[in-house]
Amino acid sequence: MMKRDECLRVLARHHSDQIVVPLYQAAFEWSVIKPWPLTYYGFGAMGLGSSHGLGLALGRPDKRVIVLDGDGSLLMNLGTLVTIAEVAPPNLIHFVCENGTYEANGAHPIPGRDVLSFTGFARAAGIEKVYEFSEIDEFERSIADLLEERGPVFVDLKVEKGGDYEYRWDLVHGPESRRAFREALANA
Repeated sequence: MMKRDECLRVLARHHSDQIVVPLYQAAFEWSVIKPWPLTYYGFGAMGLGSSHGLGLALGRPDKRVIVLDGDGSLLMNLGTLVTIAEVAPPNLIHFVCENGTYEANGAHPIPGRDVLSFTGFARAAGIEKVYEFSEIDEFERSIADLLEERGPVFVDLKVEKGGDYEYRWDLVHGPESRRAFREALANA
């Protein structure tokens, strides 16, 4: 099992100019690990991170878009996988951090946590490039290639809670981060 923040640090070392759409716990961690103006914080839209990422990928086909989703969040909007497969944006990579809980809401277990398969959902939806990692070394060896693959790419990261991060509501909901994102996107 990997720590989520360790996975994000691996990603940050390979991140270049991609748009990043982190949700909930991943957003708080990403904001510390890799402050980046092309970060679209998808807060207040549980379940819609993949939809927001898809919209950005379609709207900006010249930019790679990385979604950092949670398993509880994706579970609320599984239909987005079918839409992603249908429109097949070549610039979208969708990571789901699977820990079996709605972590942002008190770590309550997600339904079906012991039987469901997010990679199975993605494949059944028609996404062809589907990966799963539970070991940090294997993920680190693969990340550079994953970020270069023609999308859509779906990656299930089997994670557990990492370090403690301050909940920066002012950042994820604040007008400054929205303005910085708009400006960075306009100039990218």
